[in-house]
Amino acid sequence: MPVICKFLDVFPKDFPGLPPPREVEFKIELVPGAAPVARAPSKMKELAKQLQELSDKGFIRLSSSP
Repeated sequence: MPVICKFLDVFPKDFPGLPPPREVEFKIELVPGAAPVARAPSKMKELAKQLQELSDKGFIRLSSSP
């Protein structure tokens, strides 16, 4: 979250959690048989760290999409 660190003055210290449900539900259409994009282990480690932090704070949650 380097961008957030650069602009701490515009972000609240604590977020109330996930936003309320919307009238429109967004989803990502997956292509059958498509492989994930390869990422360097160092980038994946940073991504995992940021995702865990956002999950711990309640900003994101695991998807239950099929």
